[in-house]
Amino acid sequence: MSPLFRRKAGPGGRSVTLIRKSGCHLCDDAERVVDKVCGELGVPWEQKDIADDRELYDRYWEQIPVVLVDGRQHTFWRVDEDRLRRELAGR
Repeated sequence: MSPLFRRKAGPGGRSVTLIRKSGCHLCDDAERVVDKVCGELGVPWEQKDIADDRELYDRYWEQIPVVLVDGRQHTFWRVDEDRLRRELAGR
């Protein structure tokens, strides 16, 4: 896993990263879903803005918002609450 995405994992070793940009309505929607699901399951999460990181911009600019689970791409554009919950719960 790239050091870019390493972070302290929460209970069960899971972590979520939301890659977004300012002014993106899909990013705002994704943030609400990630915050809700991670809050319910006690999974830590963080946001990263592609405007602040050239590597993220080069990798994801056409796909944002992007959700990474444990440093691997889980989804992009629209975040499905049930799918994210299943992934984080290990089902």
